[in-house]
Amino acid sequence: MPVAAPPRLRARPTPQLAVEPLLLGRAPEEAARLLADVLALCGGAQAQAARRAFGLPEDAASEAARRAEIRRDHAARLLVLWPAKLGLAPAPLPADRIEGGPLIRRALFGDVPCPATGEAMLAFLRSPRGVAPVLAALAARFAPGEAAVRLPLVDAVTAFDPAAAVENSVAARRAADPALRAVEDLHGRGPLWRAIGRLVDLAAELDAPLRPAARPLPPAARSGEALVEAARGLYAVRARVEGGRVSAFARVTPTDHLLAPGGVLERSLATLGPDAEARADLLLAILDPCAPVVLETDGTPAPSGPEAP
Repeated sequence: MPVAAPPRLRARPTPQLAVEPLLLGRAPEEAARLLADVLALCGGAQAQAARRAFGLPEDAASEAARRAEIRRDHAARLLVLWPAKLGLAPAPLPADRIEGGPLIRRALFGDVPCPATGEAMLAFLRSPRGVAPVLAALAARFAPGEAAVRLPLVDAVTAFDPAAAVENSVAARRAADPALRAVEDLHGRGPLWRAIGRLVDLAAELDAPLRPAARPLPPAARSGEALVEAARGLYAVRARVEGGRVSAFARVTPTDHLLAPGGVLERSLATLGPDAEARADLLLAILDPCAPVVLETDGTPAPSGPEAP
């Protein structure tokens, strides 16, 4: 008698706030400010993207807010949110986590700099320094290759397609970093790779001259389009201004790509073992969608298909 396939988890997105109608008919400066005000997550990054799409001058305050969001978000996950999910004691958030002083460096790395080579990163993960125990605990929860997904990295074309099954994450922009490559070689592009992508990205924010450069930001292909790096990945905005008013506005977020059919979340859930439901909450904490999702069981077979080289 054939054995029935075990139920498979699938994610159902919950409705999100439709910000686009709020911006139509407004002056571009007002629309960009409103976008930053109504979006609690990555408001600075999205306001910066909107300003560029509207053709407004670069704004130092929006850029400072964007970089602060990245530092704040990465630090909160590495020191507080992920340890709590793993049953570890969260660390207090250092007071200098935004400006990047010695306290945040010590909390992350202990008495060493962020590992810049593959060998140094693997040695760091075996050590008791900084957040290494958190990352080691995460590695122990997922076998090498489990919840690992290899999809094409987001580019200037797919960034504007919300249904594109692409890798649009912080780890994507740091994929060529030697320390992250070593983790990928051993574990695949799974939860540990994504978590260390955040660590490497935060290290680059704190010590930019000391780390390899990120993957170059692809230029927007057309006028009225803008791409901006944020705490979860790459934001894309397409807008039109007519008569001094916003007449069209659309945005694509890293969460759109994460939840796309055949995308990272669907494929990650499909590769979890029999105790998938017990670890799905941790997986979601690592993947970090910017809107709540509901996990449901589905008896259909797991999706299959070629992965990106």
